Amino acid sequence: MTNTDQGKNLPKDADEHIARLRSQITHNTECGTTHYNLAVALLGKQEYVEAEKVLHDAIDCSPTLAEAYVLLGGICLQRKDLEGCYRYNQRATKARAGFAEGYANMAFVLLQLVDGKDSKEDEEKVDKAIKNLKKAIIHNKHFVQAYATLGTAYFMKGLVPEGIKANLEALNVQPEFPIAHNNLAVAYLETGEFDKAIVHCDKAEELGFEVARELKDELAPHRKA
Repeated sequence: MTNTDQGKNLPKDADEHIARLRSQITHNTECGTTHYNLAVALLGKQEYVEAEKVLHDAIDCSPTLAEAYVLLGGICLQRKDLEGCYRYNQRATKARAGFAEGYANMAFVLLQLVDGKDSKEDEEKVDKAIKNLKKAIIHNKHFVQAYATLGTAYFMKGLVPEGIKANLEALNVQPEFPIAHNNLAVAYLETGEFDKAIVHCDKAEELGFEVARELKDELAPHRKA
């Protein structure tokens, strides 16, 4: 999911910030943005039940507030309710045409729902995820996470060259995006391009990504002394 920075930019005194927002709401109960900001602050304190209620208030005031639907989806994800997360992100894309984050989050959920049994249902989920990720990228060509997730979806279909291309696009947007480097290390190992795999493996680790021990062990014999 892409809404990982909830509450990150709160003032030092979060309680004071929350109290100030509550006061603003009492003077203007119809402001969806203030309700939304209060919900973000509550999420920063992990007060999920209250935040959920406030987000519904925000939507009641501002039905097109797509970000509120995304946060409700994030709360569902925290509860491991993937279907609920999908529904809220779907509503986000309906609330605001071209809302890239909603499409990317729907794709993320679809990939999580793949059970790995190579069934027709799994194939349909991956195909739908790819479609949603392409929409996300059309609406936001700098959406680095969408490119990386698209690469993962292609890998799940066995389309390694397409997956490599998508992750390289992610690095064009953000050269130091560790997930894309890790994905490329895995992909280049599979294609037998060991030098490239080692470069991306080492870069992912340098950027703080925890590379799987199995990947490092498979690359070890191909390192030059």
